[in-house]
Amino acid sequence: MEAKATQAVLNELLETLKDGEKGYSEALTDVEDHDLKEVFKKYAVQRDGYLTELEDQMHQLNLKAEEDSSITGTIHRAFINLKAAVTSKSRESILNECERGEDYAIKAYQTALKAELPGQLKSVIEKQYQGIQQGHNEIKALRDASK
Repeated sequence: MEAKATQAVLNELLETLKDGEKGYSEALTDVEDHDLKEVFKKYAVQRDGYLTELEDQMHQLNLKAEEDSSITGTIHRAFINLKAAVTSKSRESILNECERGEDYAIKAYQTALKAELPGQLKSVIEKQYQGIQQGHNEIKALRDASK
């Protein structure tokens, strides 16, 4: 796979991770339920760690992260409605928005894994994908329990 295509895949993941990290960070400052604060903090830290890993991979592959946000990133900010949901204080709507963001993250990772990526990078993304799936499942379970 050519560098440009690899870079496009990585930029999409970086945008998705930044979005998730920001969404969870903002939500954890506003949400009142202590257990959700802990969960959001865990995933904000996770996404931040994943960002660093991918940036390291890009550095090793001599690729640059795009400074400006990708077109797709601006069209659907996965966590954009999280702030409104948190303001509504409804546990279920907060978790619904989180799950929407997680669905988007899963799709981004699935797309990335379909691409032909250099070996080391592919295994990093596979490992992160498992973490993203766990996050999705935890959020979904919390949401289902809040109904």
